[in-house]
Amino acid sequence: MTVDQQALQHVSVTTSAEKILEIVRRDGGVIIKDFLTQDQIERFNADIDDPMAKLRPGSTHDGIIAEFHGSNTKRLTNLVTHSETFRTEIIEHDLVHDLSDQTFVEESGTYWMTTAQVIEIGPGNKAQMLHRDLGNWAPFIAMGPSGPEACINFLIALTDFTEENGATRVIPGSNHWENFEDNGTPEGTIPAIMKAGDALFISGKTVHGGGANLTDNEYRRAVAFTFNAGFLTPEEAYPFIVDLEIAKSLSPRAQRLVGFRSQYPLTSPGLWQVDYNELAGVLGLDS
Repeated sequence: MTVDQQALQHVSVTTSAEKILEIVRRDGGVIIKDFLTQDQIERFNADIDDPMAKLRPGSTHDGIIAEFHGSNTKRLTNLVTHSETFRTEIIEHDLVHDLSDQTFVEESGTYWMTTAQVIEIGPGNKAQMLHRDLGNWAPFIAMGPSGPEACINFLIALTDFTEENGATRVIPGSNHWENFEDNGTPEGTIPAIMKAGDALFISGKTVHGGGANLTDNEYRRAVAFTFNAGFLTPEEAYPFIVDLEIAKSLSPRAQRLVGFRSQYPLTSPGLWQVDYNELAGVLGLDS
């Protein structure tokens, strides 16, 4: 069996960050069992059920971006505002920080949250185009497998993932391909079958995409919870959409993740500052 044909390995949430990253460097991804408890899933789903119900499926864009987003897919962003469970527990998950620290600190110095969005794939939605998350930052495509890790993605199942209801498709080993402009073909993918609470953790170098929902009445819900190096621009502009009072309630590390503290990448005297002062001080977060 070649690396491109193998199934994704499953590990316990108690597995060390070192071991998980070893697997991801080899295969491109891993499934972490019981990443969230059933109680956390129930509370998180309860937090977001109302704003999800108010969302219309589809995209606010046209053309290829609309195709990427999906015609019967809902995407709820700004989870820091919408969900207390998210901002006080999920964003503070110790394994999230252990994996992010070991991925970014030595190579990049710091990191922050790219996006955290609930993605709900509805019946009849066709498979998403295959992609690598590092495609947000074009130079990393050219760097290929030898480039630094631009981003990592925790795709946490909030409902069971089956091949029929749109389980995310992954190409194991695609993080080693020489040509990152090659996103493979659907025939080369395997489904990430998961129970609610499990998480698919992948490198930004790994080819993947949402699967087709072939059911008549099932909705596949997950939260895509991603991080990028501190010298790169995230997808969500959190300081413009998260109320300052909510930001003040977050821990210092969570404030940094969502852009309410300055970033200090390696070799840099600091980014995201105000008159060369730490942003958190200007905002009064340390008072």
